Amino acid sequence: QVQLVESGGGLVQAGGSLRLSCVASGRTFSRYAMGWFRQAPGKEREFVADIGRNDDLINYADSVKGRFTISRDNAKNTLYLQINSLKPEDTGVYYCAARINYYRDYTRIASYDSWGQGTQVTVSS
Repeated sequence: QVQLVESGGGLVQAGGSLRLSCVASGRTFSRYAMGWFRQAPGKEREFVADIGRNDDLINYADSVKGRFTISRDNAKNTLYLQINSLKPEDTGVYYCAARINYYRDYTRIASYDSWGQGTQVTVSS
């Protein structure tokens, strides 16, 4: 019901910043809670951040708390992830995902209905 396209990844030195975007198509973007996940090579995909339909109910993984900021602009059908103070362990493919059911666990992949193709984030040094 919603199609997602991520952008904004790249190669950054440790301590630097990136801003990821996820643009949704369709007419129902505002009905979905949205999440960011990431996956390093050879690792399991892991939860990063979650946001409710109207910028409420924001949650972060402990590893990114205080460094990452999730936000959304429903008028633009866009989800954002501002990433500051990057660490090498932040390297991976970052995916946005849409979740229609508020009551499902936001940390679980199976809770989400749609996924983007991902954008690569690489942190050097």
